[in-house]
Amino acid sequence: MQVNNINLAIFVLGLESLPRLELVDVAAMAGAHMPPFPADCPALILGLDGPGLDGAIRALKSVYPPDFILRLLDVDGNTQALTVAQLGVGKGLALFVPALEQGSSFEAFQEIISHLRAPEDGCPWDKEQTHLSLRKHLLEEAYETLSAMDEQDPQKMREEFGDLLLQIVLNAQIASESGEFNMTDVLKGIYDKIVRRHPHVFGETRVEGVGQVLSNWEKIKAGERKKDGNAHKGVLDGLPPALPALIQAQEFQDRAARVGFDWPEIDGVLAKVREEIDEVRSASNPDELTDELGDLFFALVNLARWKKIDAEAAVRAASHKFKNRFKYVEEQAREMGRLMPEMSMDELDELWNQAKRGLA
Repeated sequence: MQVNNINLAIFVLGLESLPRLELVDVAAMAGAHMPPFPADCPALILGLDGPGLDGAIRALKSVYPPDFILRLLDVDGNTQALTVAQLGVGKGLALFVPALEQGSSFEAFQEIISHLRAPEDGCPWDKEQTHLSLRKHLLEEAYETLSAMDEQDPQKMREEFGDLLLQIVLNAQIASESGEFNMTDVLKGIYDKIVRRHPHVFGETRVEGVGQVLSNWEKIKAGERKKDGNAHKGVLDGLPPALPALIQAQEFQDRAARVGFDWPEIDGVLAKVREEIDEVRSASNPDELTDELGDLFFALVNLARWKKIDAEAAVRAASHKFKNRFKYVEEQAREMGRLMPEMSMDELDELWNQAKRGLA
């Protein structure tokens, strides 16, 4: 950055009184996908004739609304207003990016969570929480997030992602206070892991398709286990035992497939489903039936995996569909002045078929 250009831009754009201002050379944004400064902090981008302009435009468009107004200082020392959508139209010496509203950055969110835990003026409830006391809330928020995703409701997803993030940041704050780790450690750890496990993006490795990506992924994880002294752990180790059964089954099968343990064609999968159905039919006692039903469910999950269907989501959707149709049957019986236990199966089945025909 040239000091003269910085001073000129600050003076002409009237930025002297700003309590905070990020100074960024456009060259630092070459290849960027996100702005390298908090969105709730104003920024001055200089050297717009440099090679990083395309990256700067891409990064700003990823965070700021299309109609968000910026101010450009042109080469003649004049200023002009332009929107994010108009970026790239004019050339200039510097681009001023005003701050988004308070609370628009991750740093601001960390600050407010830390304030909740502050001994002198924090929230009594938040100050009492521990990792274990927050466990149920984390689980609840995770399931509420999944429900919003299943409903494909963007507004609910936005809200639930925020609630889930609250749990993560709050736990990190608790760990920071006890000297276990802090949010910087969390971010650095996952940053390094992503870079390490994506050499085809951040390194020189070349891959062809998702299958090779996943195969490399397992090789990298095996190397990590060896480095950490856990070489004895297998491909299927490390999954939480409390995972929902269908998710666990599908993840086991995914991991096994990545190292080549899979049917060569889907015909083998379908044959296995038929075989398990036959074994369910021939089961002679409750224990045997339980075992064979488990095998059948596992085989059906494998079929879902082959068809690239989320088994957990599919069963959840089927349950939701059943709930809606059953509710219709209940409502119709009520309108008829009938009690369901007193109705014949044929009568109930007719109402059920009405629901299936779209009357529910």
